[in-house]
Amino acid sequence: MLKSGLICAAVGFVLAIIGAVLFPLLCNPCAAVFVGLAAGILAGAFAHPLSNAASAGEGAKAGAIATVGNLLGQMAGTVINVVLVGPEKAAEMAADMARQLGLPYGDPAIFSGTYYVGSFGGGCLCALFGVALGAGLGAVGGLLWYQIKQQSQELDGSLDGP
Repeated sequence: MLKSGLICAAVGFVLAIIGAVLFPLLCNPCAAVFVGLAAGILAGAFAHPLSNAASAGEGAKAGAIATVGNLLGQMAGTVINVVLVGPEKAAEMAADMARQLGLPYGDPAIFSGTYYVGSFGGGCLCALFGVALGAGLGAVGGLLWYQIKQQSQELDGSLDGP
C-alpha cells in the first residue's frame, strides 16, 4: 500500500504542478481520478489481499497517500502560477472575460486584494476534494484488481481441470 501510494504520489505531484500552472483548479480533480485509481490497482498487485474488503481498504489507503502527493503538487503549482500571473494580470484577464460575456465588473483593486486568498484557498479546497476522490477511487481500483485476479484464477483453474 505504501509503495504504490508513494509511486503514484510522485506521478500525482508532477501532474498537479503541470495542471496548476496550465489550468488552475481544473486538472487536479482529473489527476486525482487517475492517480487514485492507479494507486488502488497497484496496492492490490503489491499486497495481494485475501478478500474484497481488504483489497478495497488497501486501495483506499494507497489512493489517499497518492492524492496527498497530488495536493502538494497543486500547492506548488499554485505558487508558480501566482508568481507567473500576479494579481494585476489576473484582474486584467477577469475584466476582459467579463466584458466579453457582457457581465458587470467591479474595481480591479478589490480583485487584486483577494487574488492570493482565492488562489491558495481555491487550490487547497480543490486538492482536499481530490484527496477524498482519490481515496474513493483507490478503493474502486483495489476492488477492480481483486475481481480481475479472481476471474483469472477461475479461468486458470478451469483450464487445468479434467
